[in-house]
Amino acid sequence: MTYLIKPLILLVCLLVTGECRKHGHRVRRWTGTVETQKPSSLAKKPPDVTKSRKMKTEHLLKVDDHDFTMRPAFGGPAIPVGVDVQVESLDSISEVDMDFTMTLYLRHYWKDERLSFTSSTNKSMTFDGRLVKKIWVPDVFFVHSKRSFIHDTTTDNIMLRVFPDGHVLYSLRVTVTAACNMDFSRFPLDSQTCSLELESYAYTDEDLMLYWKSGDESLSTDDRISLSQFLIQKFHTTSRLAFYSSTGWYNRLYINFTLRRHIFFFLLQTYFPATLMVMLSWVSFWIDRRAVPARVSLGITTVLTMSTIITGVNASMPRVSYIKAVDIYLWVSFVFVFLSVLEYAAVNYLSTAQDRRERKMRERARSQSLPCTCGISQTRTMTMLDGTYSEADTNSLAGYTEEPVVPEEEQEEMHEVPEKPEHMVVHLSVSSESTTTKKKKSLRALNIIQNTHAIDKYSRMIFPGSYIFFNLIYWSVYC
Repeated sequence: MTYLIKPLILLVCLLVTGECRKHGHRVRRWTGTVETQKPSSLAKKPPDVTKSRKMKTEHLLKVDDHDFTMRPAFGGPAIPVGVDVQVESLDSISEVDMDFTMTLYLRHYWKDERLSFTSSTNKSMTFDGRLVKKIWVPDVFFVHSKRSFIHDTTTDNIMLRVFPDGHVLYSLRVTVTAACNMDFSRFPLDSQTCSLELESYAYTDEDLMLYWKSGDESLSTDDRISLSQFLIQKFHTTSRLAFYSSTGWYNRLYINFTLRRHIFFFLLQTYFPATLMVMLSWVSFWIDRRAVPARVSLGITTVLTMSTIITGVNASMPRVSYIKAVDIYLWVSFVFVFLSVLEYAAVNYLSTAQDRRERKMRERARSQSLPCTCGISQTRTMTMLDGTYSEADTNSLAGYTEEPVVPEEEQEEMHEVPEKPEHMVVHLSVSSESTTTKKKKSLRALNIIQNTHAIDKYSRMIFPGSYIFFNLIYWSVYC
C-alpha cells in the first residue's frame, strides 16, 4: 500500500502544477489585451461629421417632426418668396415655331422656421436634391413653356442651402423652351421682344408672394451670350398680377429681352440676288427685237429665278396672314421682271403689225401704175414703157386728153374711114416718192406706238429709274 500511495501523491502534485501554469498564461494574455485598448492621443479627435450626415440632418432640421406638405406659416399671411435668375445661354430662336430656348439658373429665397437649427458658428448647411423631396419648396413653373427639364449630368443640378435662422436658398439649373409672339411685318428689318414668365401654380397671392429679390439686379446674364441672326439689345424684369377666372389672382414675374435681327445675311441671300435678277432682265432692252429666242429665254430665266427666291424665303418663315417687308421687295422685283417680258411681247406684236402694214402699202403702190393716152400733134405713135415720173411730171400732163388706146389693126377691122387724131401712148408708173411721203405722214400720226425701237429706247430709262425710286422709298421706310 505504501508503494501505491507515493506514486498517487506525485501524480496529483504534477496535475496541480500544470493547472497553475495555465492560469498564469491566461492572466498575462488578458492583461495584454487590456493594455492595447488603452486610449491614445489619436483616438481623442472628434468624429467625422460627414460620416454621420443623415443622422445629423434629421436631428438638426427635424424633418420627420413636421408636416412639410403645408407651406410655412400655413393659415397666416402670404409667405414672401424672392427670385433671381442668371441666364447662362440663349440657345436658339425659331421663327417657324415662334419660340426660343434658354438655359438659366433659377434661385428661390424664403424663410421656413421649421428648418431652423442651433449652430455655434452660424454657418449654413448645403444639401443636394435628395433633401428637396422631404421639405416644402415653391411650386414655380414657366408660363407658356413648351418643353423644360432640369439638368441631371452627372447628378440632378439642384442645390439646397439652409441657414440656422430658417432661411432657405433653393437653386436649380433649367433649360426651357417657351413661346414668343413675334411680329414679322418688318421682317427681316425687325426687332422682337420675348419674355419668360414665372408663376406659382397652386398658391395665389394670398398664400405666396412672388417677387424679384433685388429688382432689376435680380437678372444677370453672361456677356458671352450671342446669336447668329440676332443682336441681344437688353434684358429687364417686370412683375404683375395674373387673373384666372376659376382660381384667382397670382403673382407673375417676367424676364423680358429684346432682339434685333442682323440684316447682312439677308442682304447676301435675298436682296442682292433679287436686285441682280431685275437688272439682268433689263439686258433684253439692248438685244435686237428680231432675236426672239434670246429675249424670250432671258425673260423666262429671270422670272423662274425670282420665283425660286420667293419660295426659298417663305419656306423658312411661318405662314402668316399679313405681308412682310421682304415680301414687298421680292414681289415688286418680280413685277419688274415680269413687265420686261411683257415689254418684249408688245414690241414683237407691234413689229409684226408694222411689217404687215408696210407689206400692204407696197402692194398698193404697185397697183397704182396707171396707163394713159395723151393727145399730141405728132404723126407717129410713141410708146414709152417702164417710165418713172414724179408727181410734178405727171401733173404736167394734165392738159392732154385721155382716150383709150385702139390698135390700128382693130381700126381697120372696124372699117372706119374718118381720120383719127394721132396719139402717143404713155405708160406711167407712179414714183415711190409719193408712197414714202404718205408712209412718213402716217407714222408721225401714230407717234412712237408703232416705232418698236422707241419702246425699247424708253424702257431703258423708265425701268431702271422706277426701280431706283422704289428702292429709295423702301429703305427709307424700313431702315
